[in-house]
Amino acid sequence: MNAQSIYIVIAIVALAIIGGLMIFMKKMRPGAKLSPLAGLAFVFLIAGIIFGENRLIGYILIGIGLIIAIFDIIKKFKK
Repeated sequence: MNAQSIYIVIAIVALAIIGGLMIFMKKMRPGAKLSPLAGLAFVFLIAGIIFGENRLIGYILIGIGLIIAIFDIIKKFKK
């Protein structure tokens, strides 16, 4: 595997973890919908994967998405 493939796998695993956490949160609160922050984080992660050819832009977008997702998870756990 080359370096680009490894980074794509890491991004997909990060998306899977965030998706798993969202499913876990949904089971805790039935009827809970996707928050605007979670949707924004998802958009940034997908954009990071799409723009993965330009590493700097791709990494920045994925990093922003992960930070927003973590912030949203912390915000939900405090409620």
